[in-house]
Amino acid sequence: MENRTAITVKATVNAPVEKVWEFWNNPEHIKGWAFASPEWHAPKAENDLRKDGKFSTTMAAKDGSMSFDFGGTYTTVEENKLIEYVLEDGRKVKIVFEADGDQTHITETFDPENMNPIEMQQGGWQAILDNYKTYTEEN
Repeated sequence: MENRTAITVKATVNAPVEKVWEFWNNPEHIKGWAFASPEWHAPKAENDLRKDGKFSTTMAAKDGSMSFDFGGTYTTVEENKLIEYVLEDGRKVKIVFEADGDQTHITETFDPENMNPIEMQQGGWQAILDNYKTYTEEN
């Protein structure tokens, strides 16, 4: 298996870190943003936000043609600062939240999978992060 470099996506959200953290982790909010395009939605989300806690979000096409569960286990949780987890397929993800007054910088780094091109994976994760930013700023 080829060794692939981790992928990074970023966003600056116009909201304080406490709100950013709440909207990132509360299952009711997760259902409002955890998808890459308007044709998709997240009908189900569960989140046990603590070390060794598990999370799962169902991402599905609104027309019912496709769906999958995105889930894993937390390895590090530092409130308003850092989340690290391991996906069910063993890939690692790290999300850093940097408070900056009424803005929060989010940097998300993840191990790529081997099925899709890097650009496609980066684009998909960035689209979800952009969706999160829009949802958080508008609610």
